[in-house]
Amino acid sequence: MIFLTRFDGTEVVVNCDLIVTVEKIPDTVLFLTTGDRIMVRESVEEVVERATAYRHRVLQGPGVRADAQDIAHALSGRAAAAPPSSPLAPPEQHDQQGQQKDS
Repeated sequence: MIFLTRFDGTEVVVNCDLIVTVEKIPDTVLFLTTGDRIMVRESVEEVVERATAYRHRVLQGPGVRADAQDIAHALSGRAAAAPPSSPLAPPEQHDQQGQQKDS
């Protein structure tokens, strides 16, 4: 769910899963799977950024809090190395005795 602003200044919460397309004609219009259209003040780019950040938080799973670095990484589209505390980081390697291996 993302928060957006209608042209009359009221806030609307939109389910990202219902968005089919976002167009600038000349104002930003969201077309939903329900057939509804919502005109908002935010730019197309801002709607996409908010939807991407929301999807990133959802895919992290329950109990994982997204921080600014995680969101920036998701929005950048680059394959940078994940920080060690990130759920995206590879699991630690252990030997047969359960000792952590040096990488």
